[in-house]
Amino acid sequence: MNIKPTRSELIKLKKLISLAIKGHKMLKKKRDGLVMEMFEILKRSKLVRAQMTDQYIKAVEMMNIARAVETDTSLKSLAFAIKDSPKIEMSIKNIMGVRVPNIKVSAVQKPLAERGYGYLTTPAVVNEAISSYEELLETIIIAAEVEISMKKLLIEIEKTRRRVNALEFEVIPKLERMKNFIALRLEEIERENIFRTKMLKRAR
Repeated sequence: MNIKPTRSELIKLKKLISLAIKGHKMLKKKRDGLVMEMFEILKRSKLVRAQMTDQYIKAVEMMNIARAVETDTSLKSLAFAIKDSPKIEMSIKNIMGVRVPNIKVSAVQKPLAERGYGYLTTPAVVNEAISSYEELLETIIIAAEVEISMKKLLIEIEKTRRRVNALEFEVIPKLERMKNFIALRLEEIERENIFRTKMLKRAR
């Protein structure tokens, strides 16, 4: 059965194409915006990683010096004497529709008097080693926030890129082909109707 297309179908298709084009533009803007955000986070990630590497090297060096001054047993006792754990507050921030972590850390780097052991009788090099590891721990927490944010943005960029490509190379071209086919078919039907009308007039 040959189903004849109608003008209303053509109008609906044109509206659908218009919506698809608008959606495509919006998704492209979102993708470009996410990529810019990604570059900013990538810059921060490189800085944090470099900082973390430097702090790790320093912390290991300081600990090796501390172990030369104190026994491992003494250092473990000092570690157990530290009472308060770092306080981590987790919240969510929104980057162009992507929910990423926002971590606030406190009580990582403690004043000597708040560490819970006799800091006056503890060698200065041991206190410095502890301070080095506290700094390192704080940077590791910041690095975790940056890395998770970067991973989430990468996933969203890829999803958005696929949607943009699907609209640009599949959906919109298919709708355009359907529109052109219906438009041509309607023109053919119109010409056929004109021809029939002329033939009927001649027959009279």
